[in-house]
Amino acid sequence: MSNFMISLKRFFANKNTVTIIGVVIVLGILYWGYSSTIKKAVNPVRVPVAAGDLEPQTEITSSDIKWIEVPSISKDEKVLTNTNAIVGKYVGVNSMIPEGSMFYASSVVEKDELPGSWLTLLTTEEIPCFFNVNLASTYSNAIQPGSYIDVYMKAEDEAGLIMYGKLIENIEVKAVKDSTGEDVFKSSNDVGTPAYLYFGVEEEFYTLLVKASYMSSFNLELAVVPHGGAKPLTGDVELSSEYLRDYIDANTLTIPEDENEKDEEDENDNDVEFNVVED
Repeated sequence: MSNFMISLKRFFANKNTVTIIGVVIVLGILYWGYSSTIKKAVNPVRVPVAAGDLEPQTEITSSDIKWIEVPSISKDEKVLTNTNAIVGKYVGVNSMIPEGSMFYASSVVEKDELPGSWLTLLTTEEIPCFFNVNLASTYSNAIQPGSYIDVYMKAEDEAGLIMYGKLIENIEVKAVKDSTGEDVFKSSNDVGTPAYLYFGVEEEFYTLLVKASYMSSFNLELAVVPHGGAKPLTGDVELSSEYLRDYIDANTLTIPEDENEKDEEDENDNDVEFNVVED
């Protein structure tokens, strides 16, 4: 027994032996790590993919999704794997998800992130309109979606006297966009610069605003003013000044519609831009 122990001590005391054992151990650790990494990378995982081609601004339903298995290495952190983050959402306006493609966070958006989503907030009697504004005329972003505004009007009469007063009140703002069409309040940490206020009014007020927008020879200008106070004033859109309306009607002409030849107008043809006073 003592001879065995002496031989064992001599074996391990040999530098070559220790080196060989060390190399074997290191190689074993490397092989184990490499094998584990490869196994983890090729281990199949289930991910949702598009069951067919999905066009931009398309609502994603459960029937648009199918499940496949892919190597885990092909799925990065930007891939959506929870259907709750996909179903009921929309394909981004600048995106197209082809059949078999995974769903990426950058391609899937909420409905209110689509450029024309504010149109769905209008009633069937309302016509879409928008004001051209800037940071000053929105009172440094005090006017936000859901805010109520009044429209004021300034013009000169034949004698050169300035007229100024409230034309229409209680208009609810549906959206505030920047010059690229992005929602100004999309991120609470990075509020954009407003360029357009979107809203809808009934035909009576739509016609009145359109007429006013063409009266530049009368130095006519429109300005938007938010309701003050702790809470917004709500209610129906109302005409504030019969005098101002009569002034607009007296200097413009509305061609009556021929009911027998009335064609159904395209929704986009109703969009009108109104320039407002910008400080």
